[in-house]
Amino acid sequence: MTTHRARRTTRAAALAAVTAALALGLTACGGTDGDSKAAGGGHAAGSAPTRSASGGDAKTGAEQAASSGGTKEGARSATTPSGTGKAASKGTTAAARQCRGDEMLVTALHRFAGEQGDHLLVTASNTSTTPCWVTSYPAVRLGDDGASLPHSKKDVPGGDKHLTLQPGGKVYSAVNLFDYGSKNQTATSLAIALRGADGHTGPFYSVVLKGQQPQFSWNEADVLNWNVKKPYDF
Repeated sequence: MTTHRARRTTRAAALAAVTAALALGLTACGGTDGDSKAAGGGHAAGSAPTRSASGGDAKTGAEQAASSGGTKEGARSATTPSGTGKAASKGTTAAARQCRGDEMLVTALHRFAGEQGDHLLVTASNTSTTPCWVTSYPAVRLGDDGASLPHSKKDVPGGDKHLTLQPGGKVYSAVNLFDYGSKNQTATSLAIALRGADGHTGPFYSVVLKGQQPQFSWNEADVLNWNVKKPYDF
């Protein structure tokens, strides 16, 4: 009996050990499964940002494409002003109007008085804020003489061109004075008018001579075309 009870006790103990082992095994499996789910959950959570990052990258790519498009637009934008500036330059030339006498500062300087090459250097400056043009030669009246002087027959061709003056720009002309020693006229002032493309003159404006010898004499006189360079500049 004692042996039989001992065997039962041993079997019960073994059964209990097996049960405990099974319980521990189940607990371990459950824990692994939970950990696996947690890890999977963590992986899923980790995947979501990855997808989000991937989606973000795709969005960033789109934004980059948009940015690239923006850059192209920016490049066009940068090119456009350049083209506009060029067009504006042409437009400025095309838009330049005829200069008006009341917007011009005109001075005259008596040079080589009493010598060969005696002349009046005429300088006209654009005092307006917009470009304007002059053409041909100025209409000039000396002193109280009401007749306009003729154009010089020795002048170079090109008087029909439009010379555009930017604000502050200058052009030059000259009144050639010839003294043949008889029936001379003397004056210290002159009046000048601008000519249009059709040859008609605008209003005359008085010009006072500058320099040490403002008085001049002439028997005959003529006028040179407007030029961007000073005539007789030697």
